[in-house]
Amino acid sequence: MKKFRNIALIILLILAVLIISLCTIYNINIKAVDKNDSTKIEVVIPSGTSQKNVGKILEEKDLIRSSTFFEIYIKLFNVKDIKASTYYLSKDMDLKEIISILEQGNSYNPEQITITFKEGINIREFATVVKNNTNNTYDDVINLLKEEEYLDELIDTYWFITDEIKNEKIYYSLEGYLFPDTYYFSNKDVSIKEIIAKMLDRMEVELNKYKTEIENSDLSVHQLLTLASIIEKEGKTNDFGNISSVFHNRLALNMSLGSCATAYYGMGLDFNEIGIATNEMMQNKNDYNTYVIQGLPVGAISLPGKEAIEKALMPEDTEYLYFLSDNQGVTYFFETYKEHQQKQQELKQEGKWER
Repeated sequence: MKKFRNIALIILLILAVLIISLCTIYNINIKAVDKNDSTKIEVVIPSGTSQKNVGKILEEKDLIRSSTFFEIYIKLFNVKDIKASTYYLSKDMDLKEIISILEQGNSYNPEQITITFKEGINIREFATVVKNNTNNTYDDVINLLKEEEYLDELIDTYWFITDEIKNEKIYYSLEGYLFPDTYYFSNKDVSIKEIIAKMLDRMEVELNKYKTEIENSDLSVHQLLTLASIIEKEGKTNDFGNISSVFHNRLALNMSLGSCATAYYGMGLDFNEIGIATNEMMQNKNDYNTYVIQGLPVGAISLPGKEAIEKALMPEDTEYLYFLSDNQGVTYFFETYKEHQQKQQELKQEGKWER
């Protein structure tokens, strides 16, 4: 009995030491790194940053003692809503205060700007958004995308960017590569390079999710983004899977893609939701017009979002070869051209095919 009592005491002692150690570790890591240092430190949390990487960013800025403890803490207390933004934090803030600020969003930089780049915009529209929200001009954007030295830097930095973006037939080098989303910047003096870097960083995060599938695909990343950009312009999110299947099926049969969106882009025009190419557009010879070229265009025609990229890589399994959309934005899919024509005539009689 005495032996068991001794074992029990040893176990209790070990537990007590463990509890005390854990409490000590907790108290050390929860406290401010330096109560006497209120110097503001800029901390940028990019859109799409994982909680683990948020901890690493804070540790690198010497605002917390341990990114591992940070990760354990937010899981223990079920912290989920850390907002991407630019923050100004200091070492006299304890962990609870820092996390509270990250949950609430930025409140320390009155000059911070928010820029939203919508899915499906093209580089011309991207340049206009930058011009309207920062102290950069439209031409600043367009001219930067022509700088070979800058493009070479990007090729060296990102695994998914290759020399394909330097093809002289491409209208805008980074068309399709900038991930559309809402981004936060310190102020209107933000450089174009910083904006592009954030968008490329986010694209890398998204493409990394499908790296294995991409490596096993018949499409290069450039081709994938090109296809995704067409899908983005041709339909709504719930249509993307079937539209992708139409294009994949056509590519497999060496049929032209026949995309009105590419005909518009090839002539430097913006494609609206129910646009249809004119005979002039369809007959215009350029390296984007999929009515006159076989296969994919020379490059992307818009900035595709997450869903379009995913469906370009993983289309629905169908036998569809045709689709059309009515004036109300409803998309119909067909296996034969005869079915396609019949539906078009039906829509015309119903007044839903007015161009």
